[in-house]
Amino acid sequence: MFKRRSFWIILVALLLAAGVAGAMLTKKNAAPAAPQNAGQAPAVMEFLPSDVTHAAARDLRQLMPLTGSLRAVNQASVKAKVGGEVREVLAREGEAVKAGQVLVRMDSSDYLARVDQAKGALQAARGQLEIATKTRDNNKALLDKGFISKTAYDNASSQYDIARANVESARGALDVANKALADTVIHAPIAGLVSARNVQPGEKVSPDNRLLDVVNLGQMELEAAVPAGEISHVALGQEVQVKVEGLAGPLAGTVARINPATQAGSRSIMVYIKIDNPQGLLRVGMFGEVQLTIAKKAGVLSVPQTAIQTEAGRTFVYAIENGKLAQKPVTLGMRGDDGDGPAVEIVQGLESGTQIVRTNLGTLRPGTQVKFAQAAAPAAAAAAGTAAQ
Repeated sequence: MFKRRSFWIILVALLLAAGVAGAMLTKKNAAPAAPQNAGQAPAVMEFLPSDVTHAAARDLRQLMPLTGSLRAVNQASVKAKVGGEVREVLAREGEAVKAGQVLVRMDSSDYLARVDQAKGALQAARGQLEIATKTRDNNKALLDKGFISKTAYDNASSQYDIARANVESARGALDVANKALADTVIHAPIAGLVSARNVQPGEKVSPDNRLLDVVNLGQMELEAAVPAGEISHVALGQEVQVKVEGLAGPLAGTVARINPATQAGSRSIMVYIKIDNPQGLLRVGMFGEVQLTIAKKAGVLSVPQTAIQTEAGRTFVYAIENGKLAQKPVTLGMRGDDGDGPAVEIVQGLESGTQIVRTNLGTLRPGTQVKFAQAAAPAAAAAAGTAAQ
């Protein structure tokens, strides 16, 4: 009995040992197959049209970003020159006005009275001058005949000089009264648009009160602060790209003026950038983002900055040649903006027209076949048109 039990125990142990050995042999034989499958490249890699671009010759600019707000180069505040009651305000915000156009009329009755008073004073002074002139002339004749003394003649001559001075004074007072009367009618100093109206008919104003603001939008100016350490890169006439909120594309501008002093606190220097505005799309107070051109190269081979890859100290791009991915080592030059975004100059390693992968899609395997995804929008539009029919 004991011998039979030992026999069965030995048999089970041998079977278990054989099973373990078989499993280990199977695992050993299957292990080399895994690296072989892992090393195989995907058969085809699919790209979207937006994932690729072409290396091409473009104008490349190194830019300094700045920000600022717009204002009109030509603008004027229309102020009251005399005090009084406002009778008419002939322009409202947003209306176009011409230079010299009447904007405000004030009550002129008081100033008309002053003119009449000045005219009367001038007339009286002229009468006194006429009497003094005749007296002087008569005394001159009597002095020549020896009928009066030299002292009597001198007194008559002095009275003539006083009368003549009174006439000049009265004439000046009349000119002042006429000027004040004319100032009750206020004209536009420049052509432009009314941007603010600060007075209404019936209000009483004093001299120098602000009545209206007029701006000419033909030429705009952007004021931007440049750090003192970067001001050496700025020069008069330097070209600038300005992006304004609400407008699709950038606008061209030039540096018109540079403030000779730094701003208190920030230690920055104000730069004034002139921007033409022939269509009147720009408005006072709009916020602008300025790209100041520090350096420029025209017609250099460049690619988007996102296409540049770096690995183990090597710089390269992924190109598509004969329908396959290829890794192209490149030598870089100036970095800047080519009008479509950040870009890099390619000094060596690519030819113009080479198709490259635009975006960083991670590590790609050279030699992989490439195909492009078909745009679904035209097919969907055709299907929709068929359904509508």
